Amino acid sequence: MADDRLKRILAALNSTGTGGSGPGSLCAVAADVLGVSGAGVMLMSGETARGSLCSTNDVSRLIEDLQYTLGEGPCVDAYKLGQVVAEPDLAEPDAPRWLAFSAKALGAGARAVFGFPLQVGAARLGALNLYQDQPGRLSDDQHADALVMADVVARWVIHAQADSPPDALASAIESGSEFYLVVHNAAGAVSVQLGVSITEAMIRLRAYAFTHDRLVLDVAKDVVSRKLRFE
Repeated sequence: MADDRLKRILAALNSTGTGGSGPGSLCAVAADVLGVSGAGVMLMSGETARGSLCSTNDVSRLIEDLQYTLGEGPCVDAYKLGQVVAEPDLAEPDAPRWLAFSAKALGAGARAVFGFPLQVGAARLGALNLYQDQPGRLSDDQHADALVMADVVARWVIHAQADSPPDALASAIESGSEFYLVVHNAAGAVSVQLGVSITEAMIRLRAYAFTHDRLVLDVAKDVVSRKLRFE
């Protein structure tokens, strides 16, 4: 059965204009095959979100941005826990969580969200994020397909990065992705301005973005363009 799901997903990838070679096709096929409102892929390293590999629409893109800014959400939890994380009703959850994320995701049009970890063996890479504009759980078939899709995405990332230097991002990954290099540049500037570590500078950037109701990417652009300085 799993083999049949894999064949169906690979056939869908091969039928795209890029033959499944671009990151955008991964999210597009995920949303189409799984029958959800949208999909995104967040890559992470250590405790840090590195950026969105792909997203299918404005809502899924905002969901990725919110998780990057706030450090909370289904992708973050799925990555940290190494297991599927589901919230079938953001408006009326069984137990409140992701208080900052949930309100903004609901406002954007997401009602249910799901995170599926990307991992190959012991290597954890991030998570596949799915959302629905109506409340409800994924069906058994959707859940099973999502597990296979997450494995396909994880292996795509491993393969794409295999021939690149350890300190460089593969061009296949970087092309068309939102890896927020400007945020890391801004963290370096804030680190110098405040005399703190890069980790602390990133925390300050996220805190500023949260308290001013902005995305960390927009705050970082202001720092890099010298419109904003941390004292």
